[in-house]
Amino acid sequence: MSDQPASPSPDPTTTSTDAPRDARAVRWWRAFRRAPRAARWTAWAALGLVLLLVVLAATVVVVVRRPLPQTDGEVEVPGLASSVEVVRDDNDIPQVYADSDADLMFAQGYVHAQERFFEMDFRRHVTAGRLSEIFGPDTLETDKLIRTMGWRRVAEEEWALLEPATRDALTSYAAGVNAYVSDRSPSQLAVEYSVLGLTGLDYTPEEWEPVDSLAWLKAMAWDLRGNMEAEVDRVLLSLDHTEDEIAQLWPEYPFTDHPPIVEGGGVVDGVFEQNATGNATRNPRRPAYPPEVVDALEGVRDVVEAMPELVGSGRGIGSNSWVVDGEHSATGAPLLANDPHLGISQPGIWMQMGLHCREVSDACTLDTSGFTFSGVPGVIIGHNADIAWGFTNLGPDVTDLFLEQTEGDDRYVRDGSTEAMDVRTETIEVRGADDVELRVRETVHGPLISDVSSQFATVGANAPTDEPGERGSGYAVALAWTALQPSPTADAILALNRASDWDSFRAAAADFAVPAQNLVYADREGHIGYQSPGRIPIRRGGNDGTMPVEGWVSANDWTGDYIPFDGLPSVLDPEEGFIVTANQAVVDEDYPYLLTKDWDYGYRATRIREALVEEGELSVEEMAQLQLDSTNPMAETLVPYLLDVERLPRGYYRNAQDLLRDWDFTQPADSAAAAYFNVVWRQVLELTFHDDLRQRTWPDGGDRWFSVVGALLNDPASRWWDDSDTTDKVETRDDVLRAALVAARDELTRRQARDPHLWEWGRLHRMNLRSATLGESGVGLVERLFNRDGWQVGGGSSIVDATSWNAVDGYEVTAAPSMRMVVSLADWDDSRWINLTGVSGHPASSHYTDQTELYVDGRTLPWAYTRDAVDAAADDTLMLEPAGD
Repeated sequence: MSDQPASPSPDPTTTSTDAPRDARAVRWWRAFRRAPRAARWTAWAALGLVLLLVVLAATVVVVVRRPLPQTDGEVEVPGLASSVEVVRDDNDIPQVYADSDADLMFAQGYVHAQERFFEMDFRRHVTAGRLSEIFGPDTLETDKLIRTMGWRRVAEEEWALLEPATRDALTSYAAGVNAYVSDRSPSQLAVEYSVLGLTGLDYTPEEWEPVDSLAWLKAMAWDLRGNMEAEVDRVLLSLDHTEDEIAQLWPEYPFTDHPPIVEGGGVVDGVFEQNATGNATRNPRRPAYPPEVVDALEGVRDVVEAMPELVGSGRGIGSNSWVVDGEHSATGAPLLANDPHLGISQPGIWMQMGLHCREVSDACTLDTSGFTFSGVPGVIIGHNADIAWGFTNLGPDVTDLFLEQTEGDDRYVRDGSTEAMDVRTETIEVRGADDVELRVRETVHGPLISDVSSQFATVGANAPTDEPGERGSGYAVALAWTALQPSPTADAILALNRASDWDSFRAAAADFAVPAQNLVYADREGHIGYQSPGRIPIRRGGNDGTMPVEGWVSANDWTGDYIPFDGLPSVLDPEEGFIVTANQAVVDEDYPYLLTKDWDYGYRATRIREALVEEGELSVEEMAQLQLDSTNPMAETLVPYLLDVERLPRGYYRNAQDLLRDWDFTQPADSAAAAYFNVVWRQVLELTFHDDLRQRTWPDGGDRWFSVVGALLNDPASRWWDDSDTTDKVETRDDVLRAALVAARDELTRRQARDPHLWEWGRLHRMNLRSATLGESGVGLVERLFNRDGWQVGGGSSIVDATSWNAVDGYEVTAAPSMRMVVSLADWDDSRWINLTGVSGHPASSHYTDQTELYVDGRTLPWAYTRDAVDAAADDTLMLEPAGD
C-alpha cells in the first residue's frame, strides 16, 4: 500500500496517465467543475440515488430468485431408503423414479415443496381456519366459517378410516415435504414469506402433517359442492315472484335436446344395469317462506360468498371429458380427453408429474403420470401402464340448508319438543389483534352456519313459526353436507393410480366419496367406460334438495343412507362407441334416486357429441382441436331474432348488426362478430331481468340463461320483456333486442373502435392470472410481481372452450379449462397435455407461466411416459441420495 496521502479527484485536463483522454469527458468535467456547488451536490445525490436503486434492484433480484430450487446435480436427503431420480424436461415437468412406494411418495412431497410450498402452506391454513394468523382480521370471517364446518376436525377423523398403505403414503409424502423445508429459512422457500416479512410478520412454517393433505380434499369438495346458492336464490325470489315465474328461471332439464351421459338403464335389485328399463321419480311442492327466513338465508350467502375460491365455484365450474373406442379412433385404440373447468389463479391448481417405479413389484406399485395437486400424494387425473381416467364434476346435490327453530342459546325444536345442540368453542389467533373465541353450535343436521354472521346470528324473536305462540328465539340455518362425514377418499386416489382394469377401477371409484365426480375410463385392452361415484344422500319424500327445508320436522331429514355404489349409473363399452361427460344430466328421469335437480343444461355435451358423430374417426390432434371448439350455442338461437329486428337506424347501428349476418357462431379471440354478440347478450340480460330480480340473483349469462332466454324468445309478449320501471309503455321482445343492439354498438365504440371490423372478442375477454394472496394485496409493485394479467382468449361460458365470464360483472374470464389432456391408449408417448400455468410457483422462475402462452394459442406439449421418451426429453436430472450417518 502506498504511503502517499490520498489525492483529490484528478483533473481531466492534466497529462496524468490516469486522467480520462476522451474529449467529451474532458468537456463534461470542465463544465461540471464550473457548475455551482448546489448543482454539483444535486448531481452527486442523483448519482447516489441511482446507485442505491441499482443496489436495491439487485437485492430484490436476489431475494426473488433465492427460493428457486435446485433441479440438477445431487442432493443428500435424510429419510430416503435409496436413490431417487427427478428427471425434468425443458418445461420443468418432473418425472420421478424410485425403488419403493415410500421413496416415490417422499420424493413427490420433496418436489412439490420445491415448487409450490407457499401454495401448500396457504391451503392448509385455509382448510384449518387459520388464515388470520398470517393475514390478520381481513380473513377472520373465512376462518369462522371453516372452523364452524370443522374441515380439519373431519380430516383428523378420516385418518383412522384409511387403508394402511394410504396412511403410509401420506406419512412418506409429509416426510419428503419436511425434508425440503426443515433446513431452509422462509425466504428460501418462497418470496411470499419475504414480502410478508416486510409487513412485520414473524413466521416460521410448521412441519407438514399427513392430515394437512386430507384437509385439502375438503376444499375441493366445498368449491364443487353443488346447488347451495341456487337453494338460497330460489328463496330470495319467492318473496316477490310466483312459483311459475321461478320455474321459468330454472327450467327442467331438456332430456330430448341434450341426452344424459348414460341413456337408458335402471336399478335392478340394488344394482344399476345399463340395459334395464323402468323406475320412478318425485316432484314435491313447498310452502312460501316468510321474510325473516329470507333474511337469515341472505346472511348465510353473504358469508359463503366471502370464502376464497380454492378451485373455483359457480356455474362456470365444470369440465369436459370424453372417450372413444378403437373403432372411432385413428389409432385403432381408445382415446381419452379431459379438461376440467376451474377458477383461474397464478399459479394454476395443477402440477404435472410422473411417479415411476424402476421395477413394478409388491414393494413398488406405481407407474403413473398426470396432473397432481401440491399437498396431496399421487396423481389425480392421468394414466398408468394399463388404464387412463378423467374427471368431470358430477354436481350431485350433497348439501341441504335446514331452517332451525332455536330455543335459548343451545336448544332447538324437533317434532314439537326441544333437543340440546352440540356446542364447542374454537379459538382463532388473529395477527395484530386479540384472539377470537368462536362458539360453534350444531344440530342433528349439521353446524349452524348462520352463527358465523353476527348480523344474522339470531334472526329475531318475532320470526314466524308454523304454530303461532311458539315462536322460539328465531330461525337459524344448519348445513347438512356429505363432506362433513369422514370418508376414505384418499384411498380412492391411490387405488386409481394402481388400477389395472375395469373391475379394479370401479373398486377404486367406490371409495371416492367427495367431491363426487364423473369418471371416464379407457384401457389398453380396448374397453371404455363411465362410472358415477360419490356419497350422495337419500332424502325423504318431502325434500327434493331445491329449497331449504324446515328442520323442526323430522320427515324432512335425510334418511341416513346414501345411494349404494352399485346403484349409481355406470356403463362399459356402449354401443355407440363413445362416452361424453360435460356436467349434463347423468341419467334420465326414470332413475329411482335423486342425484340433483340442478344439472348443467347440456349445451357443451351436445356439441361434443355432434362433433364425434360427424368426425366418425378421430386422431389425437382432432381430439385436441375439439377441446378448442368455440361455437356459441346461444348464438344459433338468438342471432336470427337479432337480424329480424326492424327500425334499426341504417349506417352506424346497422353496420354493427351486419357483423352477425355471415357469422359462423364461433368465438376466437380475434372475432369482431363474437365481441358484438356477447355485448348484445349482456345487454339483453340486463334489460330483461335486472328490473325484476334482486341484484344477487341477476343473470350470469351461462347455460341456465341460454335455456331461459331461449324459451322466452318464443313468447314476444312475456312479462319478463316489459321494463317494470316504465309506466307509460309495455315493452316487448323486439323492443329489448333493439335496445340491446343499439347499446352494444355504443359500448364497443367507446371501448374499442368506431369501425366494427376492428373489434376483437379477446380484447374484452381477458384472462387475468392472479395470486390468491399477495396478488390481491392492493400494492401495485407486489401485484405485478405475482400476477400475470391480460391474456386475450376466445371461447366463453357454456362453450366447449369454456372460458367463462359473468355477465353481472363484465367480460373478464372467471373460470377456464385448468388443463387439457388427450391420452392415446395405442402409444402413451403420443399423448398430449398442457397446464394453464407452469410447474413453478416461484414468480422468478422461467416456468411460472411458460405453458400459458402455449395454452392461449391452443397448443399442447408432448407427454413423455416411457423411460426412453423421458430420457430423450430430459433437460435436468436431480439425484436425491440417502444421507449417510
